[in-house]
Amino acid sequence: MCMSEYIKDLAQTRLFSGIETGEIAGLLDCIKAKRIEYKKDEFIIEEGNLVYDFGIMLSGHGRAIKWDMNDKVIIISLLEPGSEIGIILAASLEHKSPVSVQAQGDASVLSMPFEGIFSRCQKTCPQHDRLLRNFIHIIAEKGLLLHERMDCLLKPTVREKIFTYLTRVAGEQRSRIISVPINRNALAEYLNVERSALSRELSRMKCEGLIDYHRNSFQLSGEFSG
Repeated sequence: MCMSEYIKDLAQTRLFSGIETGEIAGLLDCIKAKRIEYKKDEFIIEEGNLVYDFGIMLSGHGRAIKWDMNDKVIIISLLEPGSEIGIILAASLEHKSPVSVQAQGDASVLSMPFEGIFSRCQKTCPQHDRLLRNFIHIIAEKGLLLHERMDCLLKPTVREKIFTYLTRVAGEQRSRIISVPINRNALAEYLNVERSALSRELSRMKCEGLIDYHRNSFQLSGEFSG
């Protein structure tokens, strides 16, 4: 399958940071990368499986999920074009995946074998070394993000969960006017709260002047606090 249409987008991802656009195509061949298409609700990774390949979402959206004891879906993370998939899992040899990764619509994923990254490049190309350094850096960052995710889930009240999530997104977007990449149902799942409880708390926070919102756009006031 042709990858040329995605090369410019890949150059903007963390994995290919510092690698010239013209070098990416050859590098993909070197590590034996391939593009895989997924249909809506199809699993990219299934919980309990061993993972040997990792990927980057080229198009579409996905989510990493678990089910609790009552078969309720808990969203661990959300994926959009450019998001990495299974990087920590691929690096954790012989460890079964604790989560499932599911396409939320038709999606395209660049799949790369873990061994392709760590095998010594026969051409000793510098871009392969840069790719390896980027891979290790991403693993370190994901470890920190996992702590942030757990911090959100462990908050005792719905308001504190909302506050923690919106504050993080505002920090990422460097603005008090932010766009949340998910609808209310998905946000309720992500925060592990009831949809009705989320709506009630958002309405209260709006009435108190802490936030304003329209659909997926939020504006946080200067007094926004938990």
